[in-house]
Amino acid sequence: MEGGKPSLVLVYQAVQALYHDPDPAGKERASVWLGELQRSMYAWEISDQLLQLKQDVESCYFAAQTMKVKIQSSFYELPPETHNALRDSLLSHIQNLKDLSPIIVTQLALAIADLALQMASWKGCVHTLIEKYNNDISSMPFLIEILTVLPEEVHSRSLRIGANRRTEIIEDLAFYSSTVVTLLTTCVEKTGSDEKMFIKVFRCLGSWFNLGVLDSNFMANNQLLMVLFQVLQRDETSTNLHEAASDCVCSALYAVENVDTNMALALQLFQGVLTLETAYHMAVAREDLDKVLNYCRIFTELCETFLETTVRSPGQGMGDLRMLELLLICAGHPQYEVVEISFNFWYRLGEHLYKINNAALHNIFRPYIQRLLHCLARHCQLDPDHEGIPEDTDDFGEFRMRVSDLVKDVIFLVGSMECFSQLYSTLKEGIPPWEVTEAVLFIMASIAKSVDPENNPTLSEVLQQVVLLPESVHMAVRYTSIELVGEMSEVVDRNPRFLDPVLNYLMKGLREKPLASAAAKAIHNICSVCRDHMAQHFQGLLDIARSLDSFALSTEAAVGLLKGTALVLARLPLEKIAECLSDLCAVQVLALKKLLAEESTNGKSADPTVWLDRLAVIFRHTNPIVENGQTHPCQKVIQEIWPVLSETLNTHQADNRIVERCCRCLRFAVRCVGKGSASLLQPLVTQMVSVYQVYPHSCFLYLGSILVDEYGMEEGCRQGLLDMLQALCMPTFQLLEQHNGLRNHPDTVDDLFRLATRFVQRSPVTLLSSSIIIHIIQCAIAATSLDHRDANCSVMKFVRDLIHTGLANDHEDDFEVRKQLIGQAMEQHGQQLITQLMHSCCFCLPPYTLPDVAEVLWEIMLFDRPTFCRWLESALKALPKETSGGAVTVTHKQLTDFHKQVTSAEECKQVCWAIREFTRLFR
Repeated sequence: MEGGKPSLVLVYQAVQALYHDPDPAGKERASVWLGELQRSMYAWEISDQLLQLKQDVESCYFAAQTMKVKIQSSFYELPPETHNALRDSLLSHIQNLKDLSPIIVTQLALAIADLALQMASWKGCVHTLIEKYNNDISSMPFLIEILTVLPEEVHSRSLRIGANRRTEIIEDLAFYSSTVVTLLTTCVEKTGSDEKMFIKVFRCLGSWFNLGVLDSNFMANNQLLMVLFQVLQRDETSTNLHEAASDCVCSALYAVENVDTNMALALQLFQGVLTLETAYHMAVAREDLDKVLNYCRIFTELCETFLETTVRSPGQGMGDLRMLELLLICAGHPQYEVVEISFNFWYRLGEHLYKINNAALHNIFRPYIQRLLHCLARHCQLDPDHEGIPEDTDDFGEFRMRVSDLVKDVIFLVGSMECFSQLYSTLKEGIPPWEVTEAVLFIMASIAKSVDPENNPTLSEVLQQVVLLPESVHMAVRYTSIELVGEMSEVVDRNPRFLDPVLNYLMKGLREKPLASAAAKAIHNICSVCRDHMAQHFQGLLDIARSLDSFALSTEAAVGLLKGTALVLARLPLEKIAECLSDLCAVQVLALKKLLAEESTNGKSADPTVWLDRLAVIFRHTNPIVENGQTHPCQKVIQEIWPVLSETLNTHQADNRIVERCCRCLRFAVRCVGKGSASLLQPLVTQMVSVYQVYPHSCFLYLGSILVDEYGMEEGCRQGLLDMLQALCMPTFQLLEQHNGLRNHPDTVDDLFRLATRFVQRSPVTLLSSSIIIHIIQCAIAATSLDHRDANCSVMKFVRDLIHTGLANDHEDDFEVRKQLIGQAMEQHGQQLITQLMHSCCFCLPPYTLPDVAEVLWEIMLFDRPTFCRWLESALKALPKETSGGAVTVTHKQLTDFHKQVTSAEECKQVCWAIREFTRLFR
């Protein structure tokens, strides 16, 4: 905050503006200013004063929330001698403000919990809080709120308390857990039928179950468990209380997932849940969907908890198959949201049975899966009065997609062929209503690919019948039948006699607006699978492609059709490919020329991305087999198209989105013809470099990496490519050296290091002997702390591959030179690199990046183990040993153990495990 500490009056005005200013710009200004205040040192004192003055709900909420944020993210700002005063002040605020608003109490409770977790000198905080407040009934609500959020905050991402402190806290909470449960039990007894108190008690109990610290034998015989099930059995229980009780039971079931070690509690919960079937039917009869969903959540959680027991001993003890019956009863509920809750369980059951692969077990569970599939087919039915095609983007459309995925995963238990035949016979035997037919076709489309297409008369018959469907049937039936045909492309490939009738059927669909995109997708599938048979139909595909915009296609469907056409084009005789490719590209090239002409006459720029994307997909999938020495048939076409792409790129050079599409198109063109694009290299690089100086779009770096990949092995191209790299690096470093430059431009970091990595792979000595390498290495060291998945991955891959070139004795002439150059680079930057990597692992990077870091450390260690040991020791000494709250982050023994584990590792994954364990100490 510039200009010193702001006055309370000013803060009040900003809070009022934030909540009540009718002008959005005023709200935004207030929000920015208050955000700055929260980040400043003054925030501690100001929020404390606001809470004391207790002027209104808004200012107190802002102050309470500020306290929480400061304790979570800036606790280090306070000297240790102020911690006790802060604790006492927060406790006095929560007591004084307990009746003002529940959201303020929650924010203060979070602040107190986060303080307790970080403040090592506050021993036995649970005990002290209960001692202080348990005799005062009016303090009960906020005491229980603190006891609810405390276990929830133990694993909070916002607090980096470290594994040592976390273990200490969890042991402490486990020690006092029975005191908390006893307090909750007394609370229920004292307050009798106070519903709000019951909800608080159940939330608190659930929170302790979630942390996994409750003694299961103590809980098995506890009164609260009986109360929970009584509340769930009672018909008159309110919605909010019912939800709180359901959440609590689900948490308890999750906590006993390791059934064998929690036998007594597991049995109580198992028996308790089985008593809820009647209550479920009552909720269905009363059409109380909220309660129905709660019961289904409980039944699902029960099945998840006892899954392994059920598979191990089906029908015996706690492997009682009545649990599956409960889920199937829920699956019979008319609302699809109910059955959807149980999907994860059915996936997991399928996965378990697939791994075990025991026929006798499959026979036990098959009838349940058959009944499930029957229910799912019924749930997939559209409303009888639905008009038009099925929507796939609304909630019901998404539900059907999830059904399709689930069916694919569990169909092996029933048998794809058996299920497919049964479904088909329901259509063949009666005359079901259209919505039943459509749902059956939808499920058939889900499993069509898993049915063996060899000599399969049923599949052939289905295909024959579907293409004979009259145009008079409901639009949705036609739509789904087209999807089914697309999924049966393997059958068409084995039975080429079907190709003509199938294509005729799909062409009819392509001409009708609602069906066009589905038909295009099906044609694309058939082109992909039946490439050789489709070659004779290439002219037809070309005709479609030429008049693509006369069909009502989605962008994706149009691109898919072109992809299918390109795949077939690649199977034509070599001498025909160039002419046909030219024809296929002509439409898009003409459209781009037309846009450029309009631009130059009336100065208006139209968007060329549709045409660029279409060209890109054609180049990407036209990959004919070209023998050595033959000229690539696509080379001439791409040379002809280059001037149009070049001009388009120039015209739109300021627009990142369009430039990105141009580069993508050029990337696939270069990949398509490989070395055959040599004549483009000079003009392309010149244009890239000149535009990049003014508009540093990161896609130019990516395109550069493609050029290095294709030409980096060519002696005559290496210097030119190095000049390109140096010219691109200058503006890139300027961009990344700005304030927060790395964080604000992760795409640039990603693409820069892709380019540098390609150089290392294709021409390492060229790069290592150049003056630019030092700057690239320094940039890499700075970027190791960047928490961005792709960018971080690129940086780590660059460093790993760089060091690896000094190790990989691939019997190339330049191995000794490489080794010497890497040695010099490591001598200069090794210590700094390892110190930065260790700091990044402990404080900046998420766990998923650690395997990449481990690979870098492993390569450095292989390169020079003795020096690496010294560097690592020095990096570890630089790490902080204590938190600002006075807790021990890492002991001397943990440091030496980690050093030993890494330096004595015999394979990279041991380094990775060691880093995983070690960095937990700082999280």
